[in-house]
Amino acid sequence: MRHIPLENLALNLKKHQTEMLKMLRRLVEAESPSTDKTAVDRFSKMVKGTLQEMGAQIRVSPSRQTGDHLRAEFRFHSGKPAGQILLLAHMDTVWELGTIARMPFRIKKGRAYGPGIYDMKSGIVIALFALQALQRMHAPVRKKVILLLTADEEIGSFSSRPLIEKEALQSDCVLVVEPAYGPGGALKTARKGVGTFEIRVKGRAAHAGVDPEKGASAIVELSRQILRVQKFANLRKGITINAGLIQGGTRTNVIAEDAVAQIDVRIARLRDQPALERKFLSLRPYDRRTRLEISGGFNRPPLERTSATVELFQRAQRLAQPLGLRLREVMVGGGSDGNFTAALGIPTLDGLGAVGDGAHALNEHIVISELPRRAALLARLIADLGVSEL
Repeated sequence: MRHIPLENLALNLKKHQTEMLKMLRRLVEAESPSTDKTAVDRFSKMVKGTLQEMGAQIRVSPSRQTGDHLRAEFRFHSGKPAGQILLLAHMDTVWELGTIARMPFRIKKGRAYGPGIYDMKSGIVIALFALQALQRMHAPVRKKVILLLTADEEIGSFSSRPLIEKEALQSDCVLVVEPAYGPGGALKTARKGVGTFEIRVKGRAAHAGVDPEKGASAIVELSRQILRVQKFANLRKGITINAGLIQGGTRTNVIAEDAVAQIDVRIARLRDQPALERKFLSLRPYDRRTRLEISGGFNRPPLERTSATVELFQRAQRLAQPLGLRLREVMVGGGSDGNFTAALGIPTLDGLGAVGDGAHALNEHIVISELPRRAALLARLIADLGVSEL
């Protein structure tokens, strides 16, 4: 197997750090909230222009509900591809349009700040520069590389999931450029599955002072149901339950007729999903004068740690050592599009994006000096996988 010297990749990309930062600023300042199709499409056109300059074959998948999704295909030699590597990234962020005015792109003490910079516009920059480096060095990558940029990851990937799964099933492995974890930039070999259940209660309204006995409080019933579902949690098995949103009632002097709660559920193992779904759907009211309506379910299966994922991580770990990186692996509670690909049995390695902190928070930032090093790691991993079998 022909090797591309890691040192050459690292030095090559280090020389492009200023360009990486310049592109990152452009992407951060081009706001792309998940729920604003016009903004996300404007952002995708910007990225599409760069992909065209790189010679990628581009396919746009229109979406009426969300921004359009981008598929860019890279081939590094003229022969028949010996397989496929899928790079996953998303263009949307949790930040509303106009956030950049109160949270502008800025650089301070070796860190760059801005909405969506860590999750995950820096990951897009890392992917693009890694692919550019491989092109410049005429890397002997025999597999084709697909960069799939989706537009709705932050709101559940309902539009993009079929595209993700289709590409994954044609791929030998999946590399996800979501942010790395923690100051050491750990890679993610496991993620929890994510579900949302809604408990809606219909009670009976009455005057709280004149005839309270005629009422049946939806709020009281909902409170009892929340205490019940909290017992579904099992930290030993990695199952967590959180009542994150509650609404109900109209006035303090009215027995509440309506109440609703949104419940976040996280699981570490796919086999725990059916039992939890049955538990939610089998809920019955304590007060028989009230009525329950249960809806929702799991929208992301867990990314479980498998031997194939561990092998991918160990490759990355080996390739990172000459770069001065001592990688470790972690499990995290949040989900990504890698959850879908892993559930299909495709070897998936997550967290290959930027090092930083503050995802979805006001202090969201990345460590600038890590940009070229992480791009070098990704490039070397693609090159290594592109000429060998898993």
